[in-house]
Amino acid sequence: MKVTHVIRGDDHLNNTPRQMNMLRAMGVEPPVYAHLPMILGPDGTKLSKRHGAVSVLYYREEGYLPEALLNYLARLGWSHGDQEIFTLEEMTALFDIADVNKSASAINPDKLAWINQQHLMKLPPAQVAPELRWQLDRLGVPVGEGTQLEAVIVAQRERSKTLREMAVASRFFFEAPTAYDDKAARKHLTADAAPVLEESMARLSALEDWRAESIHQAIQAQAETSGFGLGKVAQPLRVAVSGGGVSPPIDQTLAILGREETIRRVRAAIEFAGC
Repeated sequence: MKVTHVIRGDDHLNNTPRQMNMLRAMGVEPPVYAHLPMILGPDGTKLSKRHGAVSVLYYREEGYLPEALLNYLARLGWSHGDQEIFTLEEMTALFDIADVNKSASAINPDKLAWINQQHLMKLPPAQVAPELRWQLDRLGVPVGEGTQLEAVIVAQRERSKTLREMAVASRFFFEAPTAYDDKAARKHLTADAAPVLEESMARLSALEDWRAESIHQAIQAQAETSGFGLGKVAQPLRVAVSGGGVSPPIDQTLAILGREETIRRVRAAIEFAGC
């Protein structure tokens, strides 16, 4: 079959002399054999189903990028200096079987999540977009065409370790909240907040240029004029448009949502706060 190298776990080491002798008895020169240390579970014992050993497709469902999983698996048994993050091209060019570790490595879910976030940060948003769309589809969130998905990735990638995390945190960009987080609403969608939101809506409606920079200037001007401080203006807006108290920077969030959708959600929050 023209196999030149057999690279496998060191649990097969005892089989190798027998197999080499069988090949030689048939007049065939054996391939080069390499036996790698086994990958261990987080507790240092042999990886097994009790550790949650799963199919590779599980990692896609959990929101890991293929590039990140390959990077992590390569680093489990191989290193190149202190470099941690590799593209596929770099791994292909730099890998040498002589550099494979002699000691066993243990699965570390936290390290995998960190590597995944590094790839989320480095990859072009257009390359990540199909995977985020797939995650949103699984949540039943309708995603239209256009560049909105890429803008969401840029806004969320610093705060998301996996695409699944990103999808859950980003669904408000694609569908208006049907309810508000109770704690956030009690604090920021009060009767006192209604006039603040009304002024925000008026200032935002008057903007000629709907970009994050101009939105920030409008919110900042309202905060300075009212004397409330930026948080007292931005947080009611954040709860109004996202349904909760956490989102990317409010100017970036509103820029992605668009003027019409922002105004519609703020108006609904004013009605809620005035009840």
